[in-house]
Amino acid sequence: MQVNPLNMRKQPSLSAAALAPATSIQSVYDLVAQDKRAVDAIIQQRLHSDVALINQLSAYIINSGGKRLRPILVLLCARAYGYQGTFHTQLAAVVEFIHTATLLHDDVVDASSLRRGRETANALWGNEASVLVGDFLYSRAFQMMVETGNMRVMQVLANATNVIAEGEVMQLLNCHEPDTTEERYLAVIRYKTAKLFEAAAQLGAVLCGRPEQDIEAMGAFGMHIGTAFQLIDDVLDYSASSEDMGKNVGDDLAEGKPTLPLIYTMRTGTPEQVKVVREAIEQGGRERIGDVLAAIESTGAIAYTARTAEREAKSALRFLDNVAESPYKDALFALAEFSVNRRY
Repeated sequence: MQVNPLNMRKQPSLSAAALAPATSIQSVYDLVAQDKRAVDAIIQQRLHSDVALINQLSAYIINSGGKRLRPILVLLCARAYGYQGTFHTQLAAVVEFIHTATLLHDDVVDASSLRRGRETANALWGNEASVLVGDFLYSRAFQMMVETGNMRVMQVLANATNVIAEGEVMQLLNCHEPDTTEERYLAVIRYKTAKLFEAAAQLGAVLCGRPEQDIEAMGAFGMHIGTAFQLIDDVLDYSASSEDMGKNVGDDLAEGKPTLPLIYTMRTGTPEQVKVVREAIEQGGRERIGDVLAAIESTGAIAYTARTAEREAKSALRFLDNVAESPYKDALFALAEFSVNRRY
């Protein structure tokens, strides 16, 4: 996959905060390392249940090597606004619990067998246990958010979980539907994936008592980053190795999901290419993965999807203009850059 660097700091309309090109995602993690350790401790403590299966299954997926970008976003946004309390670490854990619950449910709906290079929880413990433990994580997340005593926090997270559920249903309706439009697909992304990024970013501003315009601006930043992140997932599904991605190449195709590379290929390809992709979406499976990959490559669908992700990331940066310069703001720029330049 060829994705050009964003060169984000060279855009004249963006904030002038400096970010060295060598800044890596590890530098972002290092910046909030102490907070992240506190989040990890909260996660381990609040995962505990008197039911042994809940402990086993939830610990398995929570500790399976995810990037933790959503909780990191909570930490960075809170610190960028100067937060000095402790609720940011609790809410970061809440966001991770909600995300993990959605993964458990997703893998059941998609009949997935591999995630992050390991067997999925439903493959090991069955669909019933995965769904129910997902429900446990959702309810534990709501217990924890109530402890903040902040109605605006509860409003942000309750709204997010409801929208995510709507996005899941929207995606289900799009499965095996080759006439899904780009606009309809982007709506699914914004509901299903970007909404939790949006909520995570908003929480930092809410905790700091920022005015509503700042809360909404930070939410818009998170929404655009989340959209870019998912679009690059779509790119990687057809261009990365199974080892890099931690799942099977072409999983989306096997599930009949019309993601943007496929939508673009059908919009711009030859009649034969359109026929191949249409049948692959309708039927699912990987039987013609080679022909589909050839069609995607020949139409430039990967590059188109990557450019769309770049536009989303650049759009995100406009919403940081009112955030004071700090290492945390620099890290938010780095997070935007990582969202489109990552390889896993």
